[in-house]
Amino acid sequence: MTLFEAIILGIVQGLTEFLPVSSSGHLELGKAILGDTSIPQESMMFTVVVHFATALATLVVYRSEVARIAGGLIQRKNNEEFKFSLKILISMLPAAAIGVIFSDELEVLFDKQIVLVGVMLWVTGILLMVADRAKNTSKDVTFGHSIIIGIAQAIAILPGISRSGATISTSVLLGVDRSKAASFSFLMVVPLILGKIAKDLIDGGLHINSDQLGILIAGFIAAFITGIVACQWMIKLVRNAQLKYFSYYCFLVGTAAIVHQVAL
Repeated sequence: MTLFEAIILGIVQGLTEFLPVSSSGHLELGKAILGDTSIPQESMMFTVVVHFATALATLVVYRSEVARIAGGLIQRKNNEEFKFSLKILISMLPAAAIGVIFSDELEVLFDKQIVLVGVMLWVTGILLMVADRAKNTSKDVTFGHSIIIGIAQAIAILPGISRSGATISTSVLLGVDRSKAASFSFLMVVPLILGKIAKDLIDGGLHINSDQLGILIAGFIAAFITGIVACQWMIKLVRNAQLKYFSYYCFLVGTAAIVHQVAL
């Protein structure tokens, strides 16, 4: 992977992490288009770094909410901030369990599985289209909701299933207020990403070659900057119930990916 390719893929991650079109799926498509020859471990390393960048972008955009939640945790009172943090923790459990149990199997999914990406993009598109038609979205996220949304996030580990699309759509279909659905979706992934990185560091699963460092930094910066812009844009789109336009995009890209791979 060249420096230019790292920047392009970082921009792709920054945009698609928040827009409901599957960041992992687009990273795999981008690598295939650019002719990336990284081994699965190196490919996964780059994926982890740019996901870390978008996690930090989320913290920047939601810095006020994060500070309020942290304050609630420190006080250890049964207030709304404390309850919200518990819901975030509960939502992490399904994806965390799958990540720990099937870490080796998941690594293979990030090795040019283009047909899988195409099919899962279609699944994402259908989910977005159904969610955009949801009515009566005025509820708060409950503890029961957090479990169901967490399962949706776990399924979105598959490349091609949009994590934000799956979690926001699931929330909206459960009747959750659209703005609150977006906030919960973007915040719930932050501790999961940080936990994943911590686990890999402890297990020695992250290896950085000296000649790879510049590429990782370039991808990180590109993903971080575009992530901030995309996150703010996505919040507005969710509020205005405009997810269906992304479903059309998912159908188009998913079909193109499948046709291209089958034709090879």
